[in-house]
Amino acid sequence: MPREKGIRQAASNRKALHDYFVLERFEAGVELFGTEVKSIRAGTVNLKDAFCTVKNGELFAHGIHISPYTHGSYYNRDPDRPKRLLMHRREIRKLQARVQQDGLTLIPLSLYFRDGRVKVELGLCKGKKLYDKREAAAARSAKREIDRTIKERNHQ
Repeated sequence: MPREKGIRQAASNRKALHDYFVLERFEAGVELFGTEVKSIRAGTVNLKDAFCTVKNGELFAHGIHISPYTHGSYYNRDPDRPKRLLMHRREIRKLQARVQQDGLTLIPLSLYFRDGRVKVELGLCKGKKLYDKREAAAARSAKREIDRTIKERNHQ
């Protein structure tokens, strides 16, 4: 059976884009068990309250909820267990320094399959204040209004 090619989105964390400014994006592999991968393929994964930490030079994702696979029996793992993320050691050290020094946080932005392997997109993020969220909402609505008027004028 040939290996699947390309990128297929499994889940995204839209709440993170609302609550944080994303300064940089990184890609990491995820250490998973077979039933977890099957569950992700079925689309039963939630990234809503997920975050990442560095412990003993290893990167872990907390709060990624992968529902138990329906046909998994006793092979199923705890859905909320910390998942180890796979990155080069120097990248992990660089991220740890930025998080400690600058007061930033690492947030999983999306989970996807790249050539059959599960990958997670991490964002180095800075929290938004309430006025930043209002400003972003106002800019979005203004853009929507401009697009609507342009569309109306083009159809007349």
